Order: sequence, then structure tokens, then C-alpha cells
Amino acid sequence: MIRVVLVDDQQLFRSGLAIILGAQLDMEVVGQAADGTEALQTVAATRPDVVLMDVQMTPMDGVEATRRIFETDSAKLGRAPKVIMLTTFDWDKHAATAVRHGASGFILKDSTPEFVCASIRAVHAGSSVIAPQNLAALLESEPEPAREVPENFAALTDRETEVFAAVALGLTNQEISGRLFLSESTVKTHIGAILRKLELRDRVQIVVYSYENGIGR
Repeated sequence: MIRVVLVDDQQLFRSGLAIILGAQLDMEVVGQAADGTEALQTVAATRPDVVLMDVQMTPMDGVEATRRIFETDSAKLGRAPKVIMLTTFDWDKHAATAVRHGASGFILKDSTPEFVCASIRAVHAGSSVIAPQNLAALLESEPEPAREVPENFAALTDRETEVFAAVALGLTNQEISGRLFLSESTVKTHIGAILRKLELRDRVQIVVYSYENGIGR
């Protein structure tokens, strides 16, 4: 079962989501919260696999709550839940900031029930729910100041560095395969090694890492 926590300041919206997710054979809603502060308490108490987090809430919004979730001791030990941001806008810079902090992507609040369920399953399986090229465009619109390249980046091989740069540009595995003359299975192997060496969760985090450190562009 995929254990899910719902965070939104609209009780009716939360209740509707709870009914939809509760009807899935592979999902269980283990907690609900109305703002970021409650979210932190609920996540700590229930240890969910996935959190659906609204972006705009008071007094603590979803972006700040996400940042704090990924700064906890549990997160540092690799036990943080996957977080999907819920937003009203399909070009939401606040949601993109949450992805910087560790969220696995964002979806629109008016998405179909089928898409919401598919998104939960996707991030639970280690994927993301925003196209890397879309995230790259969002991050590029507000570039981070250049920083010193982290030491762990030097651990990448020359081929892994090439794959890193391609992922940072938003290319798919198939596109990387064609550009670097590699099989798609080899591309997946390199991406797995990159994630492990850089201690990242998914390819979206590769895009964030690239923009935050001014490399791979």
C-alpha cells in the first residue's frame, strides 16, 4: 500500500481527494493537514510514502513545509516521503522552488482523478511528475547565482558527465541515446550512477543540481 498524506487548506478539496484515493486498491490516506505546520506534525506522526502538498496556505505555506521536511534527520537518512505539490497554475515558480527543496514535481489542482493517482504511483516508484525541460525553463527564468561546483561532481566519469549535461537540458533517455550513441539501457545505468554519486532522488533533481551549481548547461 502507498501511504498518502493530504495537505490543503480547503477541507472539501481534501475530502474529495481522500475519497478518490481511498477507492484505490494500492493506496491508503493515513493523514490530513490544513497548513504547513500541521503537515510537518502529520508527516512525523504517520511516516507516509507520498505527500500531496498545496502550495498556497497560511500561516505556513507548502513550499516552506516541503523545505523543512527535507531538512529533517529522517530526510538526511533517506527516509523522507516523496512530495507532490498541488498548484492552481501550470507555470508556478513557487512550486518550482519546492522542487528545488526536494519535491518530486507538481500537478494542477484540477487534474483528473486518474492523473492524480498515476502521479502518486509514479513518484512512489522513483519518477517525477514534471517534464525536466519545463523545470529547466522555470529555473532559467530566475537563475541561481553561480556557486562553487560540489566535490561530489568530480566523482562522475567523463561519460556520466555527458549524460548529466544531457539530462540537465531536459533530454529524454531516447534523445540522450541518439546524441551519445548509447543504448537506452546504458543511459539508464549511467543516470542511476549519477543519482547515487550525487545523492539525488530523480532526474528532476539533476536539473535542479545543474542550475543551482551553474554546471551542465
